[in-house]
Amino acid sequence: MVCVIIISSHLHTPMYFFLCNLAFIDFFYSSSTVPKLLESLLFSSGKTSLMICDIQVHVGLFLGGTECLLLVLMAYDRYVAICKPLYYLVLMRWSICYRLITLVWVSSFILSVLPSLLMPVRACNPNQLNHFVCEILVLIKISCESTEKTEIVISCISFFSIVFPFIFILLSYACILSSVLKIRSSRRSKAFSTCSSHVTVVTLFYGTALIMYCGPSSRYSPNFGKYISVFYVIIIPMLNPLIYSLKNKEVTKICLARKTVLHC
Repeated sequence: MVCVIIISSHLHTPMYFFLCNLAFIDFFYSSSTVPKLLESLLFSSGKTSLMICDIQVHVGLFLGGTECLLLVLMAYDRYVAICKPLYYLVLMRWSICYRLITLVWVSSFILSVLPSLLMPVRACNPNQLNHFVCEILVLIKISCESTEKTEIVISCISFFSIVFPFIFILLSYACILSSVLKIRSSRRSKAFSTCSSHVTVVTLFYGTALIMYCGPSSRYSPNFGKYISVFYVIIIPMLNPLIYSLKNKEVTKICLARKTVLHC
């Protein structure tokens, strides 16, 4: 996805610019966990150093928080394109897009990474970790120190980085649905098709994130937490490029054209 968007000049639009950032996030999100998972499966050592564990925690928080906010930005882009098409070139000009994407990355660092740096959770022994990746919720369970304040901070951060953005996305699509129902039926399918990929990705990502960070974690078994983590760490990043490429006629045409050229 990144290569296709960069190479194809007519894909240099705000929507594909945000999609390129999403693909970048998914790639590094999986790259921060899958190699360690494969090492554990192949060698069965089960040993994790404190440094690797800390890196995984902060990278996971940073990229996961960035994806939450980026999906909001993509929903806003679709809202402007459908509800305010005459103002799209003004509201989504490149100078604003660059500022918005910078705001997303900086806000994610402030909301997700900075609190974890100021209030670090230290595990007594990371080798006791009953998980394939170091996550903040898993580290809390094996921490030697009191984690009551940390859990309160995590609850507040989860609201501002997961629940609040999800509510904003729902409001954006409520406005989109209201606008689409007012247009001709012949144009509705095109409007819905531009949002179908994003709706699918939002459902998959926020569904697992809400279960993991906003659900009653005390009722979940450790194995259930592993299954959820596998879903949003490995499966969702793998599905996102397929969802956006298979449901996107422009990307499909470019891929088929380049495949034909290479074949010739």
